[in-house]
Amino acid sequence: MSSLFSVRFLAPPSSCFPSSRPKTWLCAATTPTVAPATASSEVEASRLEPRVEERDGFWVLKEEYRGGISPQEKVKLEKDPMKLFMEGGIEDLAKMSLEEIESSKHTKDDIDVRLKWLGLFHRRKQHYGRFMMRLKLPNGVTTSAQTRYLASVIRKYGKDGCADVTTRQNWQIRGVVLPDVPEILKGLDEVGLTSLQSGMDNVRNPVGNPLAGIDPDEIVDTRPYNNLLSQFITANSRGNPAMSNLPRKWNVCVVGSHDLFEHPHINDLAYMPANKDGRFGFNLLVGGFFSAKRCAEAIPLDAWVSADDVIPLCKAVLEAYRDLGFRGNRQKTRMMWLIDELGIEVFRSEVEKRMPGKQLERASEEELVKKKWERRDYLGVHPQKQDGLSYVGIHIPVGRVQADDMDELARLVDKYGTGELRLTVEQNIIIPNVDSNKIDALLNEPLLKERFSPEPSLLMKTLVACTGNQFCGQAIIETKERALKVTEEVERQVAVTRPVRMHWTGCPNTCGQVQVADIGFMGCMARDENGKATEGVDIFLGGRIGSDSHLAEVYKKGVPCKNLVPIVVDILVKHFGAVQRNREEGED
Repeated sequence: MSSLFSVRFLAPPSSCFPSSRPKTWLCAATTPTVAPATASSEVEASRLEPRVEERDGFWVLKEEYRGGISPQEKVKLEKDPMKLFMEGGIEDLAKMSLEEIESSKHTKDDIDVRLKWLGLFHRRKQHYGRFMMRLKLPNGVTTSAQTRYLASVIRKYGKDGCADVTTRQNWQIRGVVLPDVPEILKGLDEVGLTSLQSGMDNVRNPVGNPLAGIDPDEIVDTRPYNNLLSQFITANSRGNPAMSNLPRKWNVCVVGSHDLFEHPHINDLAYMPANKDGRFGFNLLVGGFFSAKRCAEAIPLDAWVSADDVIPLCKAVLEAYRDLGFRGNRQKTRMMWLIDELGIEVFRSEVEKRMPGKQLERASEEELVKKKWERRDYLGVHPQKQDGLSYVGIHIPVGRVQADDMDELARLVDKYGTGELRLTVEQNIIIPNVDSNKIDALLNEPLLKERFSPEPSLLMKTLVACTGNQFCGQAIIETKERALKVTEEVERQVAVTRPVRMHWTGCPNTCGQVQVADIGFMGCMARDENGKATEGVDIFLGGRIGSDSHLAEVYKKGVPCKNLVPIVVDILVKHFGAVQRNREEGED
């Protein structure tokens, strides 16, 4: 089996730094962690029996473990969602009217649940009959041809069509209607894209260094690894049912930068570059995640794998999670809950026995990520490792783009670069491989002068916002426009001397990742001064990224959004050194 997934990579230059040991963090008022077991003898052998089995090419929950399972697990048991793709079910579904679909629980579950395995999310509550489609975009790399194709898809939907850069370094497009899906899937395949296995109980987009291959200070080029991970997860976009019935969603990243642009501490599996005995490979972190009830930072697995074993290790971790994970309360089904229950050593042993050679080396002391490193700003113009070339980071306000924007971006990267775009987890875009002689002309293009500035303000440049209730039925508040308006008003009142990362999320599912922000805003319902219910936020403070990463804590709960600006101003002055601006007499 290992030969199927092994590939050799060139190792980066040797370096040696002391080992780091990230901590586990819980959000305020979260469910406490289960006391971990410390040795395999403390876990009953029956608990380590796989709870799933293969039937006719698909993996299903065994009969004896079906008591108390979640409604989502029941939907999977009724029909494996991958059959909609692998057996052509989407073709039949797309021919049905919404009235026909709604008349049957089976087909209603198809459009509300099973289609998420194809990356299609029905916006039943906010946008009935319309779907968001999430793409796989390993390492955030995309092409002008792919960008033009996505623009052509959303343009036909008028005001309902738009696209977002997500916090997992990929595209989401909006406004899709079901009858168009088979043709869209065909078009995606023709330009080398897929939406397969990008939602629900699957592996999310593999994240890597957005400067991979062009970064003068990179440790290793993460693109080949993330491409292989995505190909393995989806079986080269044909569908991989062995990896599509996980207990819950699962995130992975490969770190290639000292800056930790990849945010390894919030991934279920993070590959941290390290040398061992003259060989290049990765130490492993596991279990990082966010949810409505609990947030936890990834912890060391105390394991190292060579570069050739990146895919076998991923497969082994996923199989351990798939086989043993809990499938009841969805708030307790992420992989860290399994690690807590078994203990890190037992979990490690379960991964080890699923490796091709039934062995897993202990972690290396020769970690390559520098511990004291000032995180760089990728926005603006920067020289690449290639002589005469630069990359240009541009700011995409809260990640939202329209069809015309995408076409213009495609034109610019064809004219000034090499037809390539890089997406980042902060919802921005990098244009690589720009000839240094063309920089001035690129910077003078109207799109960069008027919409997507390479030099945004200090508060705007790191602003992140999830979809919000404009489209998402789970969101409690509107986020994107509000994030921009609040930030604009705050900037009129105070000046900051450094970037302050502000993240907005519409609900406790925290797609906007407020726990890693300097200041985070999580949507909730609040009471105003008259006791009236109104849109509000819980404010988080103190999240950090990079080598000193840790999660934010709740600062203030239930703040009405209309009262937010003076509170944010006060936080910036007290905690981030902001200075009040002098106002002209008579100015509002």
